[in-house]
Amino acid sequence: MFLLRRQTQNHHENDSSYQDTKVAELKTALGPLSGRQLKYCTDACLRRYLEARNWNVDKTKKMLEETLEWRATYRPEEIRWAEIAHEGETGKVSRANFHDRHGRAVLIMRPGMQNTTSAEDNIRHLVYLLENAILNLSEGQEQMSWLIDFTGLSLSTNISVKTSRDIIHILQNHYPERLAIAFLYNPPRIFQAFWKAIRFFLDPNTVQKVKFVYPNNKDSVELMKSLFDMENLPSEFGGKTSLKYDHEEFSRLMTEDDVKTAKFWGLDEEPFNPPKKGHSGAEVAPEPVPVQAVVS
Repeated sequence: MFLLRRQTQNHHENDSSYQDTKVAELKTALGPLSGRQLKYCTDACLRRYLEARNWNVDKTKKMLEETLEWRATYRPEEIRWAEIAHEGETGKVSRANFHDRHGRAVLIMRPGMQNTTSAEDNIRHLVYLLENAILNLSEGQEQMSWLIDFTGLSLSTNISVKTSRDIIHILQNHYPERLAIAFLYNPPRIFQAFWKAIRFFLDPNTVQKVKFVYPNNKDSVELMKSLFDMENLPSEFGGKTSLKYDHEEFSRLMTEDDVKTAKFWGLDEEPFNPPKKGHSGAEVAPEPVPVQAVVS
């Protein structure tokens, strides 16, 4: 009976008319929206949140309202590159100048390039680049891919488990179903203990999206080839080009995108009041509970 019920549920979740009905129910439950909330809550957005909560409208409504409250306080769409450019000087996180074969934006992460100690600024930097990656998604695409290069990783450059938990909390609760796949390329032994510590806080569905890939493993090589044009992929990930980060050029691109972001959210028509600095860790990312039941 359980198997039959699960198969029926999966059939409904893959049925477009069922999904449309759930989206309509969620809209009714949320009530009238305006301004940035209305801009944020597109049908595609509602579908992502519904998928993250197994199409349960009540649970989805709670999750989405918490995100809208977080966005109203944290105001990620108002973060500007000039505020967090110092975090990006080494290129520890950047948006690639190519997409994967599905048209998904690609974020390149190099934890060995960690250059600062402020947990708050590290999180703001990542949130900024998440918003930027979303801005640069191909039409009709809702997800992104991550490439993680561990070159240079050491105990001194690794971020703390607490900061990682805060990041996981934001990603899973406020950017559901944005991550399509994350490639951890040739991770060193030092990362294994760290992975065991943070894996506990990841939803099982998210864990399934994390792929450990190794340069001498045939399956890993084939997986990378299936999702990336090897001519565009940096050699650090088994491709044929070089991973070169030019902070000045990247800053120019981000500054241009800041203008597009302001226009998208209508901020170019509003007086700009940047969020106050000095948020406590609790305000930035509330202490998460172990995410056994949270669906990414």
